[in-house]
Amino acid sequence: TDVRAVVLSGNGPGFCAGLDMNSFQGMADRAETRSSDSQSGADVSVERTKTTENHAQRAAYVWRRLPMPVIAAIHGVAYGGGCQIALATDIRFAEPSAKLSVLEIKWGLIPDMSITQTLRQTVRMDIAKELTFTGRILSAQEAQELGLVTHVTENPRDAAFNLAREIAGRSPTAVRAGKHLLETTWHADDESGFELEAKLQTGLIGSPNQVEAIKANFE
Repeated sequence: TDVRAVVLSGNGPGFCAGLDMNSFQGMADRAETRSSDSQSGADVSVERTKTTENHAQRAAYVWRRLPMPVIAAIHGVAYGGGCQIALATDIRFAEPSAKLSVLEIKWGLIPDMSITQTLRQTVRMDIAKELTFTGRILSAQEAQELGLVTHVTENPRDAAFNLAREIAGRSPTAVRAGKHLLETTWHADDESGFELEAKLQTGLIGSPNQVEAIKANFE
């Protein structure tokens, strides 16, 4: 694909408010039936363990798996699943009035849209536990201080597109290799990290995009 960067933003009053209330009401209406049928509940549990990830997890984490950088532009609220979708992006801009929350505890649930993979890369475990246990709503400034947001800016969408254009002007193979390197080795041992650095660099040196980058610096 020729896509060099992706900007992810919400369409409406907020980035993503999370849980669909109509669906949640249906869940509540079925709760009594489910609790009265323990065998049925066991079957549901088994079904969920047959695959590595469910559809909700895939919808959030797919942004991390894209080969090109994904930049979030957050306005309004990013609650629950919306917050987890934002956390799966590579870089996050938020407007000063934006609010973020791992809100699932409010509904008696845990965050289950890939947060085990994304939140651990942004905050300490004690902070992650506090946010998960309380559902505390964070201002954009506090979210930035904790690491959930990269930059706070008056117009996150413009800032995201400006950064996307800057990234698009770089060697696409080097940008993708850089994302792959960091995603693969951020929690890896030294040997694995060094090995992948060398492997990716060998593939870049002398490639058409790398030669073009060198020439551009001398024009």
